[in-house]
Amino acid sequence: MAEEKWIVEDNENLRIDRWLSENSGLSRTRIQELAKAGMIFVNDKAVRSSYKVALNDVITCDVPDDEPIDVKPENIPLDILYEDSDVIVINKPKGMVVHPAPGVSTGTLVNALLYHCTDLSGINGKIRPGIVHRIDKDTTGCLVVCKNDFAHEAIAKQLENKTCHREYKAVVAVNIPHDDGLIDAPIGRDPRDRQRMTVTEKNSREARTKFHVLERFYNATYIECELETGRTHQIRAHMKYIGHPVVGDEKYGKPCRYMDTQGQVLHAFRLTFVHPRTNEEMVFEAPLPDYFEKLLEILRKESAR
Repeated sequence: MAEEKWIVEDNENLRIDRWLSENSGLSRTRIQELAKAGMIFVNDKAVRSSYKVALNDVITCDVPDDEPIDVKPENIPLDILYEDSDVIVINKPKGMVVHPAPGVSTGTLVNALLYHCTDLSGINGKIRPGIVHRIDKDTTGCLVVCKNDFAHEAIAKQLENKTCHREYKAVVAVNIPHDDGLIDAPIGRDPRDRQRMTVTEKNSREARTKFHVLERFYNATYIECELETGRTHQIRAHMKYIGHPVVGDEKYGKPCRYMDTQGQVLHAFRLTFVHPRTNEEMVFEAPLPDYFEKLLEILRKESAR
């Protein structure tokens, strides 16, 4: 790990991620990741990527060395919704991890992409090439992957500016009494379980989830959600917070009592973004997986009794 140092010699009132991207040689996405990890300091104090630099600020950054990991291509079939020379949109199946992590080095989406694609964006390093956003292992549906740094920077900016729209469908526990809602509650790590997220004011980031009720059953609700922010486990943590955890989500609720859903009943059904090169708005939809349709059928039959 190497420490880099810069001194702000003008007073442009820029966000630190923009200032560093123009002065350090690091990409803005990489800077945001380092800030999120607490590795960027101003006058010896850790700051977020939204910090506005001031004249004579002393900026230091701990830049980690590249991780010596060998992620191997694997011939794993992919459900490709769209592909060109800049991006590839995947319908991710249940049970597939997006990128390698400690204890999971094979069978990931990245392993499959490295076999399928000749190159991927290098912005996120060797472990997460091309990955600009992700969905959880047991969540299914639309995911865009970038094939070059130009596309990666463009899609990352859309995510930051909230012009990339991600819509989900889920089945949650108990009837939600109102048809529409906005959950506006900050999310951070659960101090009692570091593998879970929770609504908290401490060490958290703003999080907003809109939802709309599609159908009500005897003791469950079928909903559509749209992310206004993109925090880890956002929908799962927010729905638990309002008393309607996602069905099958053992981390935040209970297993499904009707069938084995192999985790949360959550599907990224629609993804909308502007193509980085053509500036055309593109909309992709992934059909509900079979298990999801089967559960809806069971719930409808039970409610009709």
